[in-house]
Amino acid sequence: MAFSIRLTKEERALAESYAKLHSFSLAEAFKNALFEKIEEEYDITVGQEAYDEYLEGGRVSRPIQELWEENGL
Repeated sequence: MAFSIRLTKEERALAESYAKLHSFSLAEAFKNALFEKIEEEYDITVGQEAYDEYLEGGRVSRPIQELWEENGL
């Protein structure tokens, strides 16, 4: 699938500079950025869901020092 993006001169210069710095084509730079953003948001959502589940389960965390003391460490 192909698509186009309208960029200002400054935006294009920044994107081209980034792509060159990482030895990517401009298309690769945009594709990588898109999928990194998708993955990041997915990870945040999954993490938040796990944390919410943890809280709803009534579990309580405690300092690691307490565990170490209980085990003589």
